[in-house]
Amino acid sequence: MKRYQQGLGMITAIIILVILAALAAAIAVFSSTQHLTSAQDVLSARAWQAARAGNEWGLFMARNAGTGWASGTACAPSAVAGTPGVAQTRAINLNAELGFTVTVTCVATFFNEGESSVAPGVPKTFALYTITSQASNGANVTSPTYVERTRVVIAEVQLTL
Repeated sequence: MKRYQQGLGMITAIIILVILAALAAAIAVFSSTQHLTSAQDVLSARAWQAARAGNEWGLFMARNAGTGWASGTACAPSAVAGTPGVAQTRAINLNAELGFTVTVTCVATFFNEGESSVAPGVPKTFALYTITSQASNGANVTSPTYVERTRVVIAEVQLTL
């Protein structure tokens, strides 16, 4: 009586189990990465909106000569045309609303361009406001949940006719 070899089914089952375990591990890694990426996308959108809110606040304060800046003075241009004025900065705490702190900086520069239509020979005066808004969620920079966005807005305002 001849004996046939047995046990090939057991080896095949072990190989299939190892392949399925590797596939499950890969799926778990991809799933974890997908969740982290999705969370970063949401935080990024919130940071963008927080920075936008900072820009709008800065433009409002600059245009209306608001004194809400940290120094208590308005964002005003220097007395010399083309020379930037003193930068005004303000930190806005939006942690309760969005979970971000926004730092808004305003620099104003005035310049002359063209001639006044009301008083010939007198140059038109414009102010150029550069509003920089930086939103950060306050997490450690090395953290995977750290998000920071910066927006820069430049607005030109005619000061004289």
